[in-house]
Amino acid sequence: MTITADRTPPAASGKRSRRMIEILDLLAERGGISLQDLSDTLGISPATARRDLADLAEQRLLVRTHGGARLIDSRGELPVSLRDTRNQDAKRAIAAAVADIVPRQRYAIALSGGTTAASVARALANHEELTIVTNSLTIAQLVTSHPQLKVIMTGGILRPESLELVGVLAENTFNAINLGTAILGADGVTPAGITTHDETEARTNNAMVTHAQRVIVVADGSKLGRLALAQVASLEQVDLLVTDSSAEPEQLERLREAGLSITVVDA
Repeated sequence: MTITADRTPPAASGKRSRRMIEILDLLAERGGISLQDLSDTLGISPATARRDLADLAEQRLLVRTHGGARLIDSRGELPVSLRDTRNQDAKRAIAAAVADIVPRQRYAIALSGGTTAASVARALANHEELTIVTNSLTIAQLVTSHPQLKVIMTGGILRPESLELVGVLAENTFNAINLGTAILGADGVTPAGITTHDETEARTNNAMVTHAQRVIVVADGSKLGRLALAQVASLEQVDLLVTDSSAEPEQLERLREAGLSITVVDA
């Protein structure tokens, strides 16, 4: 007798990840939703809707109710596995623009975590003699497949939401080195500064910023005008923001008036 095992992880497919983001977006709009409404809106079976809600509840992204689900008021940060499916064209365009800025010579850069920074790491694959310092497990894994790139990984405490190492050990790594360029992802970009969801992660990334000769923030248009909990850097510490054409013109104008240099790429 042959037994065939189901090897598909709960959120393995990009299609399912996008559907789960749609569910969270619906909850953000409505506050709560019934199982039947969810099935009708997304065109999926009640059984599929039930499985998706169960997985999202297990990740503490929503609360199950009798016959549906409601939003968790404190929800602010998607797990990196779901964030990676959003705005992919914009992230690739931003990454290509940043890769053209990084010198093709012996040079040291730092990369924070985040899906846009991970896209930059992929775009840097053809650079030679480049040293990448990172606290992101995702980026370290991407870079290890390119042996011409040298990788320095910080220590620290692992944040499962972002797969970044944070805290004193990570900060000490950045404090001990000099960097040509720090490339920084962000959860929010406003005239008040560059922000992220976690205060410990913000302190770690600030250490990266402080020891870089140049700081480039990479953020798709959805992050502009958004303010997250903890400040990573002031606009005065940022040399360049690279974003995409989905950014609202009003937000771009506000940032330019605050003194920020901006490059906008077509997504």
